[in-house]
Amino acid sequence: MSSYYLPSLESLVEHFESLPSIGHKSAQRLAYFILKMPEERAKSFAKAIVSAKENIHYCKRCCNFTDKEFCNICDSKERDSSIICVVEDPKDISAIERTQEFNAVYHVLHGVISPINGIGPDELCIKELLERLKNENISEIIMATNPTVEGEATAMYLSKLIRPFGVKVTRLAYGIPVGASLEYADEVTLSRAILGRSEI
Repeated sequence: MSSYYLPSLESLVEHFESLPSIGHKSAQRLAYFILKMPEERAKSFAKAIVSAKENIHYCKRCCNFTDKEFCNICDSKERDSSIICVVEDPKDISAIERTQEFNAVYHVLHGVISPINGIGPDELCIKELLERLKNENISEIIMATNPTVEGEATAMYLSKLIRPFGVKVTRLAYGIPVGASLEYADEVTLSRAILGRSEI
């Protein structure tokens, strides 16, 4: 072991390294950045992490993150609560909200079915979605999982579970990005664009 071994520093590096997309070099840079912070700022940073962990939890209705019983979207009286948009992660809600085109409600799965990663239906917030279908007047479920193999499989699995409720299930249309050229689009993207075409 190196004579220049600081257990507290190594522990800090290891904690940063455990975060998504943070390699060892980046973790070291972040650790040294924290050490250069004024003590009060470092304490405030640590307090913010602890506070978020203690106060933020799943919304009792849609499983989005909130610090209250229900999130702001579920609490809103201006939203169409008969339409639910099903997403993989809370950050997907932020992306859809930025469009200002969707005025209904959401349901967050917190992942997708991925047997290779040991994630089955029981690890997702699926039973909470089915409870909503039983107890609320739902007319449509929009599947907004990502267009990946796992996202598609999850959408298909959910649609089979939802079918007995007699609720319409739709899928987000995926296709050619604005500004892109057809010649560079792959076959899957093109087929999605053709299937998801709309009248103009």
